Amino acid sequence: MKSIATPVDPLALAANTRSGYPDPFRSRCLPREKRALGDASGLTKIGVNHTTLGVGAESSMRHWHTHEDELVYVLEGELTLVTDAGERTLRAGQCAGFPAGHQDGHQLINRGTVPAVYLEISNRDDEDRPHYPDVDLCWRASASGGGYFRKNGEPY
Repeated sequence: MKSIATPVDPLALAANTRSGYPDPFRSRCLPREKRALGDASGLTKIGVNHTTLGVGAESSMRHWHTHEDELVYVLEGELTLVTDAGERTLRAGQCAGFPAGHQDGHQLINRGTVPAVYLEISNRDDEDRPHYPDVDLCWRASASGGGYFRKNGEPY
């Protein structure tokens, strides 16, 4: 385990360049690089990702969480935040928060001309279940950790 306050260089961490979504949603989130700052810092109750989202990519499918608060903070570039209220631009130095249980799905889209870099911060809760209001996708927990299904229960 890391000692307390050990500095972490985000760009020195291995980047996760995959998406856990099944097809056809996976390609919508790429190119994307996530570096797990929370894990590298020894955090177990808070997740923090340093994320680079390529031009034209979506952070996720629009979603909301049952048990996890989430905050994004833009470091570089700009992102379009999509919620039930419409679309708003988030620029470097701005943030947006999404309280657990608030049924207004959110996603970020990079409609700019350069990659955007931002922090994703959330609590970690095994009871959390994300909901996807716009697409035929749901998450189901299982003994092996869980997975994605169609809303009618059919696996992808």
